[in-house]
Amino acid sequence: MTTKIFHLIRWQDIVDILLVTVILYRALLIIKGTKAAQMLIGLGVLFLAFVFSKYLGFYTTDWIIQSLWAQIVLAIIILFQPEIRRTLAQMGEARFLPSFTTADELRSLEEIVKASVALANRKIGALIVIEKETNLKDFIEMGTQLDAKVSRELLLSIFHPTSPIHDGAVIIRGNRVVAAGCFLPLTLSAEISKSFGTRHRAGIGLTEETDAVVIIVSEETGSITTATGGVLQKNIDMAALRNFLTENFVKPQEANK
Repeated sequence: MTTKIFHLIRWQDIVDILLVTVILYRALLIIKGTKAAQMLIGLGVLFLAFVFSKYLGFYTTDWIIQSLWAQIVLAIIILFQPEIRRTLAQMGEARFLPSFTTADELRSLEEIVKASVALANRKIGALIVIEKETNLKDFIEMGTQLDAKVSRELLLSIFHPTSPIHDGAVIIRGNRVVAAGCFLPLTLSAEISKSFGTRHRAGIGLTEETDAVVIIVSEETGSITTATGGVLQKNIDMAALRNFLTENFVKPQEANK
């Protein structure tokens, strides 16, 4: 019996199952910890109500839920718009070969840490974006393009209040500051605290659409906040910031060297 079942399975079926598994796994990773996860649970509850209403003969409830299903595709697109946009962007910009952190990039991460702490101590507001897999070309083109080596002194000079490009974000690619004064999309999430200003909302907004890592320095409190995947980590100190960047950019074997 078992042999017959295996004979009925084609190699295409195995590939098909693996492909669907990977897609579902990636989708769950993207919505993990976001409001989309709660919406997905709500849709699951609605589906269960639909099944039980049919089984128990609740005709009015069944009719209402069937009417909702007719609009469910449009509702999903509206509700999951940020997640869908971020997924498509990551798929379009995904690299087929793994990227490796060079020695210069490791030094750049340390320069970013030192600059962030120095800016926080002086209560100078800053918005630092570090590119990962998703290309940030569209945001780079809206700013002032620099192409300069990352250094503590350069970042301090860019964000100094007297600098003509201190407003907006700095975008870093590898060990280069590619642009400054860049404008980022603001998050529309109602879950963000009203105490956060435009700088924090812009940082969150970019990480909702891309896989970029963002460091935000508050000019009011001098605190450091990190953002990735639409999630904030507040009141980060120097050690925590270094660990955060290491986790995001340094491969485990490189960190142990």
